Amino acid sequence: MKTTGILLTGVGGQGIILISKILTIGLADMGFEVKMSEIHGMSQRGGTVNTQLKYGQRVFSPTIGPGEADMIVSFEKSEALRALPYLKKGGTIVTDEKEIFSMPVLTGNAEYPHRALEALELAGCSVKRVPAAAIAEELGNGKVQNIVLLGALVKALGFSGSADWLAILRSNVPQKLVDINISAYEKGAAL
Repeated sequence: MKTTGILLTGVGGQGIILISKILTIGLADMGFEVKMSEIHGMSQRGGTVNTQLKYGQRVFSPTIGPGEADMIVSFEKSEALRALPYLKKGGTIVTDEKEIFSMPVLTGNAEYPHRALEALELAGCSVKRVPAAAIAEELGNGKVQNIVLLGALVKALGFSGSADWLAILRSNVPQKLVDINISAYEKGAAL
């Protein structure tokens, strides 16, 4: 029985856990067994946040080891590069082009990998670039970057019409933010 593993990665405060929750609900509504695990790390201080999610007919664990992820969804391009060892040969990376500088980069103790996307492509994986942060800013709220990525992810998985994603979204975001989140999802799904 085949299971599909998705690793979502980014920096604390980007809404990774919310889209993991929405994705889990949608996949369960489609009849899949779904398991999800969160790793917060130093999320309160802008550190890495990972969510591991597996779905299929029968799933025993959400844990994704090196070389086991069918897809990596990254909210920041250097995080995609950091997660690369977890991607299966022939896997897909859906990533924002956004750059967020960590404290070591800001203090001059580390160098930011500006060519991270090129490095990913040279590694032989399929890279789908999504300007989610830029789209969110155009919509007037940078915090909906995660929902733009959710729309792009659902489309990349081929599940656009398989669940009522907008209803799931409506029931998981604050009422006053429903409209902008729906716009963000639709923009991502249109990419």
